[in-house]
Amino acid sequence: MSNQNGVMTKAEAMDNLMDSYKERFSASEILTIIRQVFKLDLESVSELPALPRAALDAYLEQVGNKVTGAEIRKMVNQTFSINLDALSALERAKISLFSKNQWMVRHDNDLFAVHTGAGDIDVRISPTDYFMEQTASKALPADLINALVALGYRREENLGSCYFSNSAGEPVPDAFKGQTMMAIKKVIQQSYSHL
Repeated sequence: MSNQNGVMTKAEAMDNLMDSYKERFSASEILTIIRQVFKLDLESVSELPALPRAALDAYLEQVGNKVTGAEIRKMVNQTFSINLDALSALERAKISLFSKNQWMVRHDNDLFAVHTGAGDIDVRISPTDYFMEQTASKALPADLINALVALGYRREENLGSCYFSNSAGEPVPDAFKGQTMMAIKKVIQQSYSHL
């Protein structure tokens, strides 16, 4: 999973840290590893700050001895709707992600920003300041707009962005999130990899 520069992904870094532990994990240790690797405090993004620790304690009690990073990432996604594997994959994708009222991934040279609303029921894709500076455009490029509209987004002419809202009021499924990210990545690779 190392990227093309041979740099370890965040998921790999988490796995390496967890592999270095000799003893059984505690919820506190896992929360610390996630905070250290992903710069994400599960207790601050949860509506109930004690919930992540309690949920991890219950999970560790259930699975017993040693648990892998992949298993913890899966549990975090299922329990808190935070996909750490997807965050790891975004690390050098030039895409910022705002979710759970905080930036999950953000770099100065990101080209596009994905903003998810409360409960993940809506998503807005917009150009970043860096993209606008580099391209002199204040809107998403036409090829990205077309790809997003094909997924069900609607164009927001006045904001230069695209917006999607789940009409059923349910969280956007991971598969849809994946399709969205793939559409953005494809446009970046085809047209903006030089930025």
